[in-house]
Amino acid sequence: MAANRRNGMQPPDSGLGSIVAAIGPHQRTSLPTVASIVTAVAALYFGREVFLPIAIALLLTFALAPVVSALKRAGMPRLPAVILSVLAAFAALGLFSFIIASQVSELAQNIPVYQTNILTKIHSLKQSGVEGGIIARLSGVIERVGQEIDTQDPSQPGADKTKRDPVPVEIVSREKPLEVLQNIVSPLISPLASAGLIIIVVIFMLMEREDLRDRFIRLVGYGDLHRTTQALQDAGKRVGRYLIMQLVVNTVYAIPIAIGLWVLGIPNALLWGLLALALRFVPYIGPVIGALLPLFLALAVAPGWSLLLWTAALFVVMELVTGNVIEPWLYGSRTGLSPLAIIVAAIFWTWLWGPLGLVLSTPLTVCLVVLGRHVPQFEFLDVLFGNEPVLEPHARLYQRLLAGDPDEATDHAEEILEEKYLVDFYGKVAIPALMLGEQDRVRGVMGDQQRRQVAASAQALVANLEDDAREEADEDEEPDAASDAGPREAGDAVDEPELPEGAGLSVLCAGGRGELDDAAAAMLAQVLEVQGATVSKASFADMEPAAIRRLELGQVGTVVVGFLNRDSLNHARFLVRRLKRAKATLRVGIVFWSEAGDEKATDELASSINADFVAHGMIGAVVGALSNDPPVAVKAVKRRRRPTVRKKVAVAGR
Repeated sequence: MAANRRNGMQPPDSGLGSIVAAIGPHQRTSLPTVASIVTAVAALYFGREVFLPIAIALLLTFALAPVVSALKRAGMPRLPAVILSVLAAFAALGLFSFIIASQVSELAQNIPVYQTNILTKIHSLKQSGVEGGIIARLSGVIERVGQEIDTQDPSQPGADKTKRDPVPVEIVSREKPLEVLQNIVSPLISPLASAGLIIIVVIFMLMEREDLRDRFIRLVGYGDLHRTTQALQDAGKRVGRYLIMQLVVNTVYAIPIAIGLWVLGIPNALLWGLLALALRFVPYIGPVIGALLPLFLALAVAPGWSLLLWTAALFVVMELVTGNVIEPWLYGSRTGLSPLAIIVAAIFWTWLWGPLGLVLSTPLTVCLVVLGRHVPQFEFLDVLFGNEPVLEPHARLYQRLLAGDPDEATDHAEEILEEKYLVDFYGKVAIPALMLGEQDRVRGVMGDQQRRQVAASAQALVANLEDDAREEADEDEEPDAASDAGPREAGDAVDEPELPEGAGLSVLCAGGRGELDDAAAAMLAQVLEVQGATVSKASFADMEPAAIRRLELGQVGTVVVGFLNRDSLNHARFLVRRLKRAKATLRVGIVFWSEAGDEKATDELASSINADFVAHGMIGAVVGALSNDPPVAVKAVKRRRRPTVRKKVAVAGR
């Protein structure tokens, strides 16, 4: 964890730098009506004869568009480039289908040869069990049930009559040659027609790609050309890259499978390699299906069990290498789909369009997610199926604190701390989470009990991160780490100041007006301890006028009081005055947790409340608390003079 931070590694999509800019509630995602969903699904289901070829053609267009563009850059005109790309692609598909068909025919002819080995293994399974084992019991049950079904009830008429042996009858079919040809050709008409339609649609889509793009923009996004263009580019790039890279990955996976099966002596190794290549387009279950058939064949071709084990080991090793080495190296997880979304999409598209829908499920869902990411009306698709976090880190942390689950909140924090410093996590995630709680309190949607629960969960989170804080403090004390990483700076931005060392300084951190302020003060105290300062903590109750006199301020050099509520200016002014009266040499800083203000406004605010410094974030609070500046003297309070009332004195004698 510490090494990752020293090396400057950052999470790919942490988004911590833009959290403070949008602490308010997120805009609610609009959901479609049930009627619109039912209508769309019904249209796709009943119109699958039309939509399925168009969907296949669209995906092939995405896959072949980079090839056509490359040929055009090489100097080939558009029409020859399109025709060459389409013919090459469908010729490869045709060759693939022909090889599979020939291999399946050869396998069907050799199946009777494997019957002996299968029966031998069944007998060995029977003999390996005790007498009356499960196989024998199942066979006996099935046999008795069959006898019971065949037994005729004596009460039924004709039960006592002698059974007659059936007379064998041979049916001779006298079909004409034309009818035979029709029976052979009829099943092929539909797939051949669909294939021809797909080829034509792909050619025209590639030829008219720019025109189709302009028509789509005019239809759905003419008012927002930037967003629509970005959506089209994202969809084309993501789907095309997915298909091409998946083909490369599957080929790299299938070649060793075919060679390995051939070395092991599995018949038709080329067939199983091609099936592994094709079935791996089906997420999760495709590789399993591709491995079952060779495993069954390994069971049938050899009398022992070693071939089965070697075949299983081959598939397991190749799947591990492909999933953990090859895929991350080539394209990583760039489909933009969550794992659960891939499974749900596979189930849905299989139900909708059958086996072809299963193969097309991932690229089709990628298109829907891209649509939801760029078109507000379809944002729910990105929320449901996308792999991006739907809650910002501070909102997710606040939700866990609100649910009273500090353990999961700690897990979330430790994920961020693998790449970030503690000051970054508290300043950009934890404090904004507490600010959401303060906003809910101000709006009246958070009761006293819930507020105390959130504060207690936040305090538990700080306690759970004590080991991480100690580890970070030890890291700062190591001379090698300091020399390798250079001076430790807060955050990742170049313009943020270096955090000062706190050795020899004593700081008291206190909450301003409530339990949530106490939790924020505990977070600041932990960061100051990491910097080497001696830190003590006080609650908001200790800041009451009667309780301030009981504070032990003898060894304390600086007091930092934090407020999550910005409407606490007057309260902060009187608090600074009381603290400085309790100890004249005390430095008092006020932290209004919020977006960072400009330095000039912060200095003016500090002067107006007689504070030594005013900060708005965690880094500013740490820098101010560990500063060696002399304390600001207490300003004399200007009191208004009461007007003198002249009394008329009666003089005797007048």
